[in-house]
Amino acid sequence: MTDLTIPDFDTARLPGADGVMLNVASAGDGPAVVLLHGFPQTHLMWRAVAVQLRREHTVIAVDLRGYGASDKPDADTPDVYSKRTMAADVVAVAAHLGHERFAVVGHDRGALVAVRAGLDHPETISHVGILDVLPTLDTWDVLHGVDAKVAWHLYLMAQPAGLPERMIEAVADDFFASFLDAWDPTGTTFAPELREHYVRASSAAVPSIVADYRATAGIDLETDRADRAAGRRLAMPVGVISQDWGTRLGFDPAEIWAAWSDDVTYEPIQAGHFMAEERPEPIARFVRDLLAR
Repeated sequence: MTDLTIPDFDTARLPGADGVMLNVASAGDGPAVVLLHGFPQTHLMWRAVAVQLRREHTVIAVDLRGYGASDKPDADTPDVYSKRTMAADVVAVAAHLGHERFAVVGHDRGALVAVRAGLDHPETISHVGILDVLPTLDTWDVLHGVDAKVAWHLYLMAQPAGLPERMIEAVADDFFASFLDAWDPTGTTFAPELREHYVRASSAAVPSIVADYRATAGIDLETDRADRAAGRRLAMPVGVISQDWGTRLGFDPAEIWAAWSDDVTYEPIQAGHFMAEERPEPIARFVRDLLAR
């Protein structure tokens, strides 16, 4: 993958919900599935899975606003990087490509956007797939004690604007590379040019990435709380696949997700956080199984 594209996918910049332009790769035919990346990555994290899924599906892989080659608007208000706004981006992109109903599968940050898309647009989202994350509300609830140090970056980027951005920008390459290294147990998941791409793309997007995380400690948390109080749940089939970090932090992920959906399956996987790249075959199978429900 020397040209850093998904083979045989078309790439375009398409409008999101409020004029923000998003970098989008698409290919295939059949029912549409939108793939959303995590931190500190871009849509390229789906390259191996996307090539497999395009045999039966229209596959749309998106750089979230603030990441990769998508626009990075200033965070003038908290909602600029809220998951509600990002979910609206996804719906707008899919509609531009002619898809009024589609599935969405996300990893990490992208999974939070997928959940919000399902809650806000139940008439549009047919299935929700989740890779290795908990809902925003539950994430903050399970982090406690010394074991919460695994999520230290969440607390750093939740701080008021200014200092976190300056601290990260001072060592940006090292900051983002540290996650790629620490969360890759095999040490072989990323080819050198791909690792460089992720580090370079993230280092060029510090303010928007911090704004995304800050929203998760503010407006996104408030939105989740409002949904929980109103009894709002995901109405479509939901699939979750995750490594077993619940054992260390003392929670049951299947139980947590069952509180958000009556039609959810949970599956553990022996893999690191970057499972779509470390083990693309079982992740592609997971997505196919979800979309067949």
